[in-house]
Amino acid sequence: MRSSSSARLSAQRLRAIDDCLRKAGLSRSIRSKPASRVSEGHLDHATHEELRSAAPAPRRAPNGIRWLQVPGWDLPWLWSGFSTRLDGVSRAYCAEDAPGELNLGFTDADDRQIVFRNRRLLAEAATGNEQTPLVALRQFHSNLIVHASATDATRERPRKGDGLITEEPGLLLTIQTADCIPVLVADRRRRAVAAFHAGWRGTVKRIVEGGIGRMRFAFGSRPEDLVAAIGPGIGACCYAVGEEVLSEFESQFNYASQLFREVYDADPVRKKYPMLFLTQRAPGHSSIGPSLHLNLIEANRRQLLDAGLSPKSVQIVGGCTQCHSDLFFSHRASRGHTGRMMAVIGVHAAQKASRRRS
Repeated sequence: MRSSSSARLSAQRLRAIDDCLRKAGLSRSIRSKPASRVSEGHLDHATHEELRSAAPAPRRAPNGIRWLQVPGWDLPWLWSGFSTRLDGVSRAYCAEDAPGELNLGFTDADDRQIVFRNRRLLAEAATGNEQTPLVALRQFHSNLIVHASATDATRERPRKGDGLITEEPGLLLTIQTADCIPVLVADRRRRAVAAFHAGWRGTVKRIVEGGIGRMRFAFGSRPEDLVAAIGPGIGACCYAVGEEVLSEFESQFNYASQLFREVYDADPVRKKYPMLFLTQRAPGHSSIGPSLHLNLIEANRRQLLDAGLSPKSVQIVGGCTQCHSDLFFSHRASRGHTGRMMAVIGVHAAQKASRRRS
């Protein structure tokens, strides 16, 4: 009797734990089970063209730099935007007869002084002043959030992390990308801002959701006061991943299957002559067939919603970096030989004077 009563109590406790985890979008550890593909038919099918999104139209700043602004973000105290690869003075990743590009990353192929010049051009485009200090990070696909201050803009070696938050006016927070998803957040009431670098590893570690939590703790931010923008990154049309990525997401999110699609090749030759592409390999072991694609943009939008933001407060700027490699730097499209873009956000420097007066 005692053992059956104890078993019932354990089962009740496990159900209560599962209910709490389910409400948070989590699932209990399945380490005792081998990682496996979801059941056949569980994932929706699509083609590359069905998932492809249009590229946004960049705006030209007074200094000639073409960059992307967030639609509807007309807050007078806020600086924000996303760079493209267009314009700038770098020649490391373009043809000899092409105009310069706006590489903003200190890569091995580019000169540091040229990158500094490009960063000043972006700062001028975003704030009107090329001397506006930029705060950057040594990104490593983590969920580490850094609370930035003016001293971070003068560091010889940036701090490590993949997220930045601040309420200090006059700083421009930056996140570097070349396929990963940049996410910007602004608190309209507290006038605090954040920037997050969300590749698949950072997304699985809930960097955006955890970053909103840090804003709530550090600034007293309320979800209903927050607005967010998801910038250009690799789209579900192009982001083919392995099944180990699916397993990672399934271990963390109960909606994981909604983030993945089986994408079929729309090659007209293959459609017309399917027998030419048959192989003798066992099902699931041939390179021919559907590939597994992840929608990182939707994954981070869901985290923003789970953090309490309303759907209308989240703007998706759009544009797949691999599809539109003429507009954006793309690590995959260039097979690793590529520059970096930046997502930037900051509190207008004029807020310093107003806060002193108050």
